[in-house]
Amino acid sequence: MYQGRRAILSALMDPISLTPGDRLLTGLDLALRSLTGTSHAGRPTPAAAQPDAPLDDAARRESGALMRVNHVGEVCAQALYSAQALATRSPALQRQFALAAAEEADHLAWTAARLRQLGARPSLLNPIWYLGAFGIGLIAGRMGDAASLGFVVETERQVEQHLGSHLDRLPAGDLASRAIVGQMKADEAGHALAAENAGAAHLPWPVRMAMRAAGRVMTATAHYV
Repeated sequence: MYQGRRAILSALMDPISLTPGDRLLTGLDLALRSLTGTSHAGRPTPAAAQPDAPLDDAARRESGALMRVNHVGEVCAQALYSAQALATRSPALQRQFALAAAEEADHLAWTAARLRQLGARPSLLNPIWYLGAFGIGLIAGRMGDAASLGFVVETERQVEQHLGSHLDRLPAGDLASRAIVGQMKADEAGHALAAENAGAAHLPWPVRMAMRAAGRVMTATAHYV
């Protein structure tokens, strides 16, 4: 099922198979699915293999807040990859972005399901996060393929570090959330490596610092709102 789903996503991002209008409608459909919680995972959630350990109220609240931040990150990932796929003229890169977006869609579905299990809600600002990330993705894409891939590398490296910090902060007994975050971290590292191998440019230091600052604002806000 997962391989078939990835192939469908690749075709949807291929300019040969879709008109510009079709691609726009596909992007709108992706946005609605991301924001309404109707995305479906192609892979089983890593949480399924973990025992359903009871959590006290404090641990449940902390896990819920951290998973809300992770869910926001996946909403942004859908927007970024969608925008970058629209901006590039390279069919090969469109396919690469689509395959990465498929794994990010798994993350989105996993984190949404875990939020429900924890009795926590998604961020109230998800539409704003999505629009902002989509705009940033378009800008990165318009700077050229090498710069766009460099943006992917830096983004995924920062997300990988962020997820590592969450593994340190998640309650030890929350094995389900920890399993999800661990798999997400491994996938993000793979996306960064794929972008490097595809010819990513090294982003200037001010750009990388600005991305880190924006990421800190997002994570701090999404923790509560």
